[in-house]
Amino acid sequence: MKDQQIMNIALVGAGNLATSLGVALRKNGHRVCQVFSRTMDSAKMLAERIDAEPITDIDRLTLNADVYIVALKDSAIASLLPSLQKGREERLFLHTAGSMPMDVFAPYFLHYGVLYPMQTFSKTRIVDFSHVPCFIEADSPDTLNRVKSLADTLTDRVVNLTSESRKYLHLAAVFACNFSNLCYQMAHNVLKGVDLPFDLLLPLIDETVMKVHQLEPAQAQTGPAIRYDQNVISAHLHLLGQDPDMAAFYQMASEQIHRLATHHS
Repeated sequence: MKDQQIMNIALVGAGNLATSLGVALRKNGHRVCQVFSRTMDSAKMLAERIDAEPITDIDRLTLNADVYIVALKDSAIASLLPSLQKGREERLFLHTAGSMPMDVFAPYFLHYGVLYPMQTFSKTRIVDFSHVPCFIEADSPDTLNRVKSLADTLTDRVVNLTSESRKYLHLAAVFACNFSNLCYQMAHNVLKGVDLPFDLLLPLIDETVMKVHQLEPAQAQTGPAIRYDQNVISAHLHLLGQDPDMAAFYQMASEQIHRLATHHS
C-alpha cells in the first residue's frame, strides 16, 4: 500500500469493472464496506471476495462511507441517483463511466467526480490495476485532490481529463478494443467452420499489437486492402457468400483501409 490515507468505500455495482476495481481497492489497503447489486448472487460473489457486506436494497447503503463509487451502466446511474442522495448529499460520489458526464451528479451531491479506468474488464480475469491508466475529474480542486489520492493508490498513471475529452477517449477505446474483439470473434467463426483452432492466429494478433507500440497504426497496416488487390478481395468475398453480413463488413473495412492508406501516403 502506498503512503496514502486508507478509505472506507461503498461500491455500487458488481459487474466486470466493479469486480476488478473492488479487488484492487482491497489489495491496496482500502476497506470496501458494502457491495450493492440488484441481484444477491452478483453482490455476494464480489462481496465474499473482498470481505464486504452484500446488499440489494439501496436503502441499506451505508451513510458513512468516505467514497461511494458507482460502477454501473450509464442508464442505471441516472435512475439510481435520487435513491443514493438520501442522507448522503455531502458525501463524495464518483462514477467510472467513460461516456457519462461528471455533472450527472450535480443536482444531488456537493462533492463528486469521475474515476475512469480505461481497460477491458471481465469478472473471470482480474486486471492488474497498477498498469491501468485512470482518468479523473472533480467538481472542485479540493475534491480532485481526494480523487487523485485514491487513484494514486491503485495506479501510477493518473490523468486529469474533462468530461468532453473523456467522451472522445471512450469512443477511441470502443474502436481499439470492442471492434477489434469483434474481428477476433468473426475470425474465430471462419476457422471454426473448417475445424481450425483460433490459437493459430495468436502469434499474428500478438505481433499486430506489439507493432503499434512502435509504429503509428497507419504504418503498421498490411494486407490486400491497402493496395486493393481485387483478386484476393473477390476470393475472400466469395468464401463469405453464405454470410452476407460478414461479407458486407469485409467489403466496408477493406474500402476504409484502402481510403486511409491512400490518404496517408
